[in-house]
Amino acid sequence: MARFLVRAVPISYQDGRLRVWTIAANALYICDMADHKSTPRSRLHVGFILAQDFTLSAFANFVDVLRLAADEGDRSRPIHCDWSVLSADMNPVRSSCGVKVQPDTRLRHAPRFDYIVVVGGLIGSGAPLPAELVAYLRAQAAAGVPLAGLCTGVFQLHEAGLLDGYRVCVSWFHHRDFTERFQGTTPVSDRIFVVDRDRLTCSGGHSTAHLAAFLVQRHIGAEAATKSLSILIIDGARPGDVPQPGPVSAMAARDPLVRMALGRLQQALDAPPTMGELASALDVSRKTLERRFRADIAQSPARAGLSMRLDRAEHLLRAGPESVTDIALSCGFCDASHLIRALKSERGRTPTQIRNQPAPLP
Repeated sequence: MARFLVRAVPISYQDGRLRVWTIAANALYICDMADHKSTPRSRLHVGFILAQDFTLSAFANFVDVLRLAADEGDRSRPIHCDWSVLSADMNPVRSSCGVKVQPDTRLRHAPRFDYIVVVGGLIGSGAPLPAELVAYLRAQAAAGVPLAGLCTGVFQLHEAGLLDGYRVCVSWFHHRDFTERFQGTTPVSDRIFVVDRDRLTCSGGHSTAHLAAFLVQRHIGAEAATKSLSILIIDGARPGDVPQPGPVSAMAARDPLVRMALGRLQQALDAPPTMGELASALDVSRKTLERRFRADIAQSPARAGLSMRLDRAEHLLRAGPESVTDIALSCGFCDASHLIRALKSERGRTPTQIRNQPAPLP
């Protein structure tokens, strides 16, 4: 057997790897030796696509769970998981609150991800996803990469034809928007997120943190998920079938129409709509609205709206020295006398009695 004298001489250090010449007899070979400092591949890789006017809280809650799970403590090194914001043109993307996020990875340079997450924007006013991003999502779906929609990102995925045949989750507040835009669909709006095979959808807000924790637990471990949520002051990971919270007075409401109506009443406490105006805004008859309310929460829309306004008035009376007249006007009553009569009739107390009593325990 022939013997060869082999000599290896390091000549360069590039891209985290040591390049070496190996000389054996008359042949010259070039090989790469992994540097001992190179970071091993992390266990969870997530790519984000942000729609114009995207919801910042949905994105921030999700990515912060990844950030805190990726490293020890709060050091934010992408060791156990990493993430990228993808773009076709690398222009900053504006959120609905005006804060802009700078993408860091062009589509053509994007690596293989474990999940692609779409964060949606304002309903009706946000621009559609660029054609390049839609084509990228379709290609990734065809390659078997799971797709996730946060908040109204579900709308973008459905418009791209990527949710056909899947159960999808939307916020109770956007249930009607979704069914009107996508005729014949029946989204889930009574739980915080839904995982259906390789599609993950959630209602937005804090539910995105729980969806992220679900993925962290799946790929990294339960301890990492618990740690992330604890640092974010979120009390433990919740499964997807936990009911969505609605307006304060709507906690027991399950009918999506009733939830949406209560949301509209909550947002107009200072100028409550008439029942005819509310029914018209929801595109149902007043009789249908009344029937759905009584079947779901055993009271009329008018009574529910009055209860919300009185709850708000009691809160303001306890919170500070604001005058009864100002509180009455801010809660949709004609004047102080109107509020006093309503409080006596419905709650059996006067504003002075409410201010002198401690707040009830939740």
